[in-house]
Amino acid sequence: MERTYGVVLVGCGHIGQSHIEEIYFRDGIRIVAVVDFNPNTAQLFARKYGAAEYNTDYHPYLDRNDVDIFIAATYANSHLQILRDCIQAGKHLLCEKPMTEANEADAEEFYRLAKAAKSKVLIAHILRHNSTYQRVREMIREGAIGDVRLIRMIQNHHIMNPARYGRLMEDCPPFVDCGVHYIDVARWFTGMKVVSVGGIGSRVGNLVPQGHFDHGILNMKLENGASVIYEAGWAESIAAQNLKEFIGDKGRIRIVLQADRNEDREEGALIAWYSSDTGEYHTINSPSIYKNMWQQLLCLIDMIEGKSEGSPTLDDAYRAFRIALLGWHACEQNNVLPVPEEFA
Repeated sequence: MERTYGVVLVGCGHIGQSHIEEIYFRDGIRIVAVVDFNPNTAQLFARKYGAAEYNTDYHPYLDRNDVDIFIAATYANSHLQILRDCIQAGKHLLCEKPMTEANEADAEEFYRLAKAAKSKVLIAHILRHNSTYQRVREMIREGAIGDVRLIRMIQNHHIMNPARYGRLMEDCPPFVDCGVHYIDVARWFTGMKVVSVGGIGSRVGNLVPQGHFDHGILNMKLENGASVIYEAGWAESIAAQNLKEFIGDKGRIRIVLQADRNEDREEGALIAWYSSDTGEYHTINSPSIYKNMWQQLLCLIDMIEGKSEGSPTLDDAYRAFRIALLGWHACEQNNVLPVPEEFA
């Protein structure tokens, strides 16, 4: 890091707290301000995390010379306007996923503006900065499970905070909001394109109106014919479930998060690897930070300093989002849709 960066956090909710609690004490970072529509929440964040100021409006900081980076930890329908403002002011942006609400036109505009801007923009695909996921990607790329044939991923949430989840689903169904992560994981781990996506959508709870989905299963095909199955649902009666399994013709790998381990949690996350060539089971302990917000911010700083194109690149983040939106339409149609080459 070449200098100290002034940061403004916009959004002091659940994910905003994840961002700031990992970065506020770091060398080279100065929290200039925290912003939230609730002034009491913003004031609490400022006091707790040492922000110089708090506000209910981020616009006064766009012209400040001591501000370099904005973190958009807000609802998805606000991301495009924050991007426009940051680009006009010459500020860099770390933007939470998904890049916009579930709207193709807004997503295209976000991508086009960010791609052409001098400002650096990183979409917060936090799993890219998780060392467990990085290690599993290396194992798969090095042939630990042979040719990838099947990927199974489940991310269901048992809702305990209806207000939060209900608001999130106003912008995107769960398999879009969270799905961008795991569509990106499938492409990132394998290096392959997604050529088609099918979907089945359901309404399980009562937080979304009739005709909308709070649960969905996406079935994607990779260019080698492998299947990627992704399930996501947010409802009061759905059990929380987390499965990440990668299966090839020579074995399989499963990621078990530290919080989901039955024993030895102090060892971190678990990589369970089975080799069908030898019949051996391998247990790999992987101490890691699940949401490594500091490494993610460092990634943006490397982009600013010309050392990196970002992880994911803007192209990869956009493709994952457009595939997720196609999956949403596949759920609406109970159909399988081809993925256009520019999004594959």
